[in-house]
Amino acid sequence: DVDPLVEQCDLEPEVALVYRQAEIAEDDECPEYLGRLSANPYAADSTANPYSPAGSPYSSTSVNNRFGPYGSPFSATSARNPYATDAPDIVAQDGTYLGKLSDNPYDPDSVSNPYGRYGSPYSSTSINNPYSTYGSPYSSQSPNNPYATQAPLLFGD
Repeated sequence: DVDPLVEQCDLEPEVALVYRQAEIAEDDECPEYLGRLSANPYAADSTANPYSPAGSPYSSTSVNNRFGPYGSPFSATSARNPYATDAPDIVAQDGTYLGKLSDNPYDPDSVSNPYGRYGSPYSSTSINNPYSTYGSPYSSQSPNNPYATQAPLLFGD
């Protein structure tokens, strides 16, 4: 049996599985895979790799493209808009939802909200907690580790 996310949405099986585990999708929704939120400049799908679709400042699906829907300071789906309402979702390799990659400090799910569960430096599900699995510079699942092998995945709408 082939997963509809793989067949209809053109996602890799591993990416589709992680997205399903996070339970953030509507049944008829095809997510846009934006790559991995990673400090690794050599990983093929890293947001830190300027030569990958995820990290290129020219790619339409990159959070680093300041004119694209996910990197513009004016787009509602952008990680760089401090008023964004539908920023990209961050999902760990194990399926744990890690919030929204957003500069919006008022969104309860934003990693920029220091009082929210995904932005707090004390929360176990925050990429800003240097002692958590998802924020430690030494964890293989952290976007802050430049050698991470299982950095979190980014999904847009």
